[in-house]
Amino acid sequence: MTPSPAPDAPVETLTGHRPWRRHVRGRSRVRAQAPLALLVPALVGLVFLVLPLAALLVRAPWRTLPSQLSSAGVWQALRLSLVTATAATAVVLVLGVPLAWLLARTSFPGRRFVRALVTLPLVLPPVVGGVALLLALGRNGVVGRWLDSDFGITLPFTTAGVVVAEAFVAMPFLVISVEGTLRAADSRYEEAAATLGASRFTAFRRVTLPLIAPGVAAGAVLAWARALGEFGATITFAGNFPGRTQTMPLAVYLALQDDPAAAIALSLVLLAVSIAVLAGLRDRWMAAP
Repeated sequence: MTPSPAPDAPVETLTGHRPWRRHVRGRSRVRAQAPLALLVPALVGLVFLVLPLAALLVRAPWRTLPSQLSSAGVWQALRLSLVTATAATAVVLVLGVPLAWLLARTSFPGRRFVRALVTLPLVLPPVVGGVALLLALGRNGVVGRWLDSDFGITLPFTTAGVVVAEAFVAMPFLVISVEGTLRAADSRYEEAAATLGASRFTAFRRVTLPLIAPGVAAGAVLAWARALGEFGATITFAGNFPGRTQTMPLAVYLALQDDPAAAIALSLVLLAVSIAVLAGLRDRWMAAP
């Protein structure tokens, strides 16, 4: 005779299966049954996003791609893009992390207005940003006139101008990322460091910065990718001079007029960089719930 199960036996012993599995399977079926009115535009939107990228891969000159990418002009533009994007990211880190801490940890009049100004380059057309940089830092600009006459520093149409333009459009990405990380971090560790006699800067350097390091790294990668792909502000403020200010996006624009195959090859390089950036940030930003 088979003994009856104890009253407090697990449910799966009594019924022969685990009800949570049925619940999970049922929930999956519910999620899969999307209304047709939502499914159709969702699929159209997916095709709208994927089709241009697929066309780029289909029309790529795969046979001549090695020769296209081995030309001196391509490597010159790629090297300049990597150098200027890295330099712009360094500028963004030095200036953006303290700015994010100021917005997240302090209270002052007009903080919302300052935050709006910080995020303005996200929605500002890059060409407008380039014009604004010219009016501010050009030879006849508000500050550029003083830099040129007193210090002999000229930023427009130079490699340094490329760095300035890229840093201008990339800084909001870092500030937003770091500010969000700071708001999510527990401020009691900083308060504990202050009670032990540490100054606010020491607490930031030795306590806060290690806590927010993942957010800083993610923001830096996003800023670097944005700086690498910058076009409008760069061509307006720094021009398009090979070897000096011609970055990869500018080289793509120039090659598209004379050599479409070279433009496609350069676009594939930037596409590969973008995919690498997304893959690196997958665990932080792309994790499924």
